[in-house]
Amino acid sequence: MRYSETDQMGVVYHGNYAQFFELGRTEWLRDLGITYKYMEINGIMLPVISLKCNFIKSALYDDILTIETFLKKEPMVKIEFDYIVTNQNNEIVCKGNSVLAFMDMKTSKPIRCPNYLLKSLGF
Repeated sequence: MRYSETDQMGVVYHGNYAQFFELGRTEWLRDLGITYKYMEINGIMLPVISLKCNFIKSALYDDILTIETFLKKEPMVKIEFDYIVTNQNNEIVCKGNSVLAFMDMKTSKPIRCPNYLLKSLGF
């Protein structure tokens, strides 16, 4: 972790975990060949509607963190992810969950998961 991401005790600031989860999601999508930019170009945005964090062990300055991202179930109008954040010693630092909604950018109305994402997921 970078010094700027820690508090005065050298512990990673809790607010950074939402950004870590976002990194996990964007890389998870990228591994499927889909980017947030592609979805936005196609008129879809994914606002976070729920975010949960369970802190298990403090992450410290200079730790190397890994964010594992898991799809919880088949996406419909919402997509739900679980996260496990570990340090360089493979110790669990945090477990989390987020739920995002597929939204039409023009109407700001919820829509179903796009077919190209379902196809990439094998549904």
